[in-house]
Order: sequence, then structure tokens, then C-alpha cells
Amino acid sequence: MLRGLVFSTPRLLSRSKISHNYRASSSDMGSENLLSQSNKSVNLRLSNVSLYTAEVLEIEADDPKLHVLFVPGNPGVITFYKDFVQSLYEHLGGNASISAIGSAAQTKKNYDHGRLFSLDEQVEHKMDFIRQELQNTEVPIVLVGHSIGAYVALEMLKRSSEKVIYYIGLYPFLALIRPSVTQSIIGRVAASNIASTALSYIIASLGILPSKALRFLVSNSLGRSWSATAVEAACTHLSQYHVMRNVLFMTMTEFKQLKNTPDWAFMRENQSKIAFLFGVDDHWGPQELYEEISEQVPDVPLAIERHGHTHNFCCSEAGSAWVASHVAGLIKNKIPSLSK
Repeated sequence: MLRGLVFSTPRLLSRSKISHNYRASSSDMGSENLLSQSNKSVNLRLSNVSLYTAEVLEIEADDPKLHVLFVPGNPGVITFYKDFVQSLYEHLGGNASISAIGSAAQTKKNYDHGRLFSLDEQVEHKMDFIRQELQNTEVPIVLVGHSIGAYVALEMLKRSSEKVIYYIGLYPFLALIRPSVTQSIIGRVAASNIASTALSYIIASLGILPSKALRFLVSNSLGRSWSATAVEAACTHLSQYHVMRNVLFMTMTEFKQLKNTPDWAFMRENQSKIAFLFGVDDHWGPQELYEEISEQVPDVPLAIERHGHTHNFCCSEAGSAWVASHVAGLIKNKIPSLSK
């Protein structure tokens, strides 16, 4: 997702319980009409899944026709996605409940006492969430994943019951395909215990700054174009040592796992359940991957976002609203009854 931290009709190119309430700002995409239909706010709570703690954003519809389960990228700090979750709920007309579960141990407080979670363990953690919290849901489930979360959600699709009827991968990081200076640097840092520990301490040291000073620093460096939501998420979470160590440890395991070829056979067998959104000049979900999916799984719907929202779409209100609109459109095409 936020790899840069560590080191109307969309125009597309297309081939076919501790809780707090948050309210996203309105966008210029007909949000006033949307809000009149569904005026609930995003709820943030803690979930203890298999004895491990994660933060969950959610909105529960009064009479849901489906449940959307969202998986973030890495960092898996779920509060980066508050605006996206709110906008998606509104674009679905309040007809879907939404749960967005953050990565285990990438929480504001160190609930898991420094435990490090690999990519495979994060996949299993999300499966445990389905078993624990969505087992008794009576409506279909749609999986949506961003960046490495697209990989996690795809693995979940393999293991899920018939209740999971659809999967959408956003700016997907599914494989190490081409040489990349950025990936090479990040990979070397993440693979070194000394380097990743040192970097985590350096970033965590920023947490000693007064909150106003830290927000000013983030807003005027990494977050010049970020929303207030994204700046707040960075300040509260990424300045925590246990979060950064988990970000880098998960990254190390990603680079090992994604050397393997994607499971094309599974995608071909389930192409009616799968869709992807790519970005322009995205080295995590590059053009090569788009072309390879087109060749290997020719009937999977693919689209390229050309509005400049980038891989880190959730860091701006405009990016969150645009991607939410696109995702809602895909879901409504899959489940026409949601448009009624």
C-alpha cells in the first residue's frame, strides 16, 4: 500500500469493542445524494482474532444484501482507509455492510507484545476473522484487497466457502516481475534484521515529538497531498516501533513468497469471480502484470485508472472516492439487485 512511506463515470482503459466514530468529508461525486441514502459513519473497533489483536473499520447496513470484507496493503494500518470505506458504503447505497480489517500487530498500541507476523500468517489471520466474525452471516461476501492485500484476498478466495462470490484486486502486488531499484532497496533493508531494526527505531523516534510538530513534519514531507485522515494515521501508527518492525518483517516475507509464479490455473477456474484495477506507472502492480493476466486469464475484467490517484489512492479524499466508485460499480454489475 504505502510503500513510499518506507523507503460520474470513471475514465478507464478496460478490457471488458472499543470504538470511535469517524465521518469522511464529502467529495464532488454526488456525495450529497449518496449521503441522503446512507448517512451512517465508519466505526473503528478492536477485534481479537485467534488471540491476536487487529483494528477493524466497519459500517453495518440495516438490511444488508451482501458483506464486503476489505484487506489493506502494507502498512496494514486500517485507519488509512476510513475515507474509502465511508465512500464505498455510500456508493453501494447503504445496501452492504463493510468490514475492513487491519494487519495483525499493526495497531496503535502494542497489544501483541512485539510479535512479528509473516505474509502467510496475515492470510491465516484474515481467514480466522471470517471464521470467527462472518461465519453466521446470511448474505454473500465480497473480498476486496489493495496492493499485497490483493494477494492476501486472493489466497482467501482459494480457502473460502461458497459464500464468497466475488474478488476485486486494487493496484495488485501479486509477483516480483521486473527489476526495480525501489524494490531492490526495500528488499535489502527488510531482509536485514540489523537494518530493519535500526530503521524502525529511527522512525519510532519521531514519536517523541509533540503531536502538532509531528503532524507538521508529516504534512510537509510525505503527506503534502494527503488528506487529514492519512496524516493522522501516519502520525498515530507509523511512529510506533512495533508497527514498523511488522511492516518490514511482512515485507521480507512478501519478497520471498512473491518470487513464485501466480496461480494462473486457479484464476482461470474462477475468472467469473475475479476483477482487477491497475494504476499507471505502478511498480508494485506494473504493466507487465496487467499484460500477463490478460494472456494467462483472458476473460478476467481488467481496468487501468488514469486519473492520477496512484498506488496510494487511500491517502487522498479524491482517490478514495474514485476507487470506491469503481469498486461499487463492479459489485453492482455482479449483483444487479444492489442497484434497485
